[in-house]
Amino acid sequence: QVQLLESGGGLVQTGGSLRLSCVASGINFRVEHMAWARQVSGGSRESIATITGIGSTNYASSVKGRFTISRDNAKKTVYLQMNSLKPEDTGVYYCATVTRPPYWGRGTQVTVSS
Repeated sequence: QVQLLESGGGLVQTGGSLRLSCVASGINFRVEHMAWARQVSGGSRESIATITGIGSTNYASSVKGRFTISRDNAKKTVYLQMNSLKPEDTGVYYCATVTRPPYWGRGTQVTVSS
């Protein structure tokens, strides 16, 4: 049974930082490509960062230069370091496997106040 458990969301002021974590179980984590996605109010879910099993990364233009995705294969954990946060970053952040179909976590709320 695949489980992805996100944590680290919360309320932060504009310009602040948060680090999200996602612990995976039930998958061969070392070889899985992983992603962070978010869903802002009234919008669709969008992928914002991906990381391959060997650590190659890719980012959406909306977060590039501010967010960093990383992973610790020994801990079966993927991280999202978010800096210089803006109110438009507010939303629910999800961890997912890059598989067809993907597995999703339940999400963690991030709120950036202006």
